[in-house]
Amino acid sequence: MAAPVQYCEALVLRHTDFSEADRIVSLLTAEFGLQKGFAKAARKSRKRFGAALEPFSQVGVHWRVGRGQLWSLQEMDLFDSRSGLRTDLQRLALASYAVELVEVLLEEGQPHQQIYELLCAFLNFLTQGGDRATARLLFELRLVYLLGYIPHLLHCSECLKIFADEPVRFDAVRGGSLCMNCAAGGGIAIGLGTIGSLARTLNVTHRQFTGFRFGAQTLEEGGRMLAQVLQVVLPRPLKSLKFL
Repeated sequence: MAAPVQYCEALVLRHTDFSEADRIVSLLTAEFGLQKGFAKAARKSRKRFGAALEPFSQVGVHWRVGRGQLWSLQEMDLFDSRSGLRTDLQRLALASYAVELVEVLLEEGQPHQQIYELLCAFLNFLTQGGDRATARLLFELRLVYLLGYIPHLLHCSECLKIFADEPVRFDAVRGGSLCMNCAAGGGIAIGLGTIGSLARTLNVTHRQFTGFRFGAQTLEEGGRMLAQVLQVVLPRPLKSLKFL
């Protein structure tokens, strides 16, 4: 007896051609986390799948439990193809980078609704022409925050001193921000304004990308901070970084 057909909404991350007509599709869902599905005859059946298998598409997935860990994909409803991402090379590169970050940092099958919402909101912002540098900084910061990797920001990670009007250093390996005494010449110099700006962005919903305006210093210093944090937590270098 065939397993019952189930349904959920999903974000298509990527697909891989298999055999002569099939595809293996990587999906992110709120309820089931990262999943892979087998789309039989996907390259021939326009009725069942059509353009719904393209990366970054928002879809409704009809699926059955398959053999092993692969879902058996029955058909898909296309809600939003986000086709604008595929007409701008820089936005395509940034979207690919965000997708790979999530794939590498999430365990397969681990549900995380907030990260699903974060990635969807990020892709929507890019599709609508939002500022790329702002989007990247907000996405990286919120992703590490939601995964529990957020470094100390407004106080020293070692002596716990709350910063006043003073120079600050940052070292992700040592937990984040450092006062000058604890830093002892280590870490990178970061403006207190940058740290304050990043901390304030965590006080609003992870789905909000509009309404932020960062100065050049915050974008540059914040980018270096998050690059350090990701270097610590990522299990391997990202292929998409070269493309980006």
